[in-house]
Amino acid sequence: MANVTLTINGQKVSVPEGITVLEAAQSHGFFVPTFCYEKDLTAPGACRICVVEIKGMRNLPPSCVTTVTPGMEIETESPAVFEARKTILELLVANHPLDCMTCEKSGSCKLQDYAYRYGVTSPTRFEGDKHKFAVDDSNPYVFRDLNKCILCGKCVATCRAVSDRNVIDFAFRGFNTKIATFMDTELKDSSCVYCNRCVAICPVGALSDKNMTGKGRGWELDKKEVTCTFCDAGCKFDVNYRDGKVVGVTANSAASGRPLCLKGRLGTEFMNNPDKTALPLINKDGEFVETSWEEALGIGPIVEKINALKK
Repeated sequence: MANVTLTINGQKVSVPEGITVLEAAQSHGFFVPTFCYEKDLTAPGACRICVVEIKGMRNLPPSCVTTVTPGMEIETESPAVFEARKTILELLVANHPLDCMTCEKSGSCKLQDYAYRYGVTSPTRFEGDKHKFAVDDSNPYVFRDLNKCILCGKCVATCRAVSDRNVIDFAFRGFNTKIATFMDTELKDSSCVYCNRCVAICPVGALSDKNMTGKGRGWELDKKEVTCTFCDAGCKFDVNYRDGKVVGVTANSAASGRPLCLKGRLGTEFMNNPDKTALPLINKDGEFVETSWEEALGIGPIVEKINALKK
């Protein structure tokens, strides 16, 4: 693939032809905020927080859907760009619940981070109504508070990326627009299988994993990537540790592949189960009794032959 040369913040760079301005900027270490964009998913260009200034263009185009061209001169943090992003954030904050101190996403919320970066305080210069959507606490796995939703659409995109899934989508119009299941039912009454792709990709506190609630802020957790062994799919996920103790698992990629099924996500609960046994149990005459791993896996005769050969 051929390369094109362009200028970003006064620095000449060479990038592959056909990529977006956002990808070009990020590949060379320039910060550009994003809400609706996610690598490997669609880039709808809806939130406009990633706008940049390009010489020769009247307006500030969204960088996630603007393709690079030779000789392009881009500014990612010009005064016009800074003011535009601040205005967008102020409009979002005007409708957003400001309960950051008790929100599960505090410390790992993009809206919170960007508001700090661009100096957005409350109250903003805009007056806005707050949503009064009913909180969906109907299931034991995902907590949904659509009053905090910024309608970035990433949860819709990642759900749609799975064949035959497409559980949620945009519903209603105007200020009443929200992310809903078919017929706007609770999540427990939908076809959701609780894979938590939507939770992993949500940039704010609209979606949270109940299994991780109250177990620590993002900066308090250490993460280690492992491969799930519950089946042959080989999904990768992050084991979350706090003070050296496993507190839960989270999907490390919601954009592509199979991030984590319900069994894989809840499997760590066995580690802290006080009734767990060191050896497997098998049913003998209607009663579960401890046995060896060789017998449980049906490889006893094979192990005996191997041991005999060793002698």
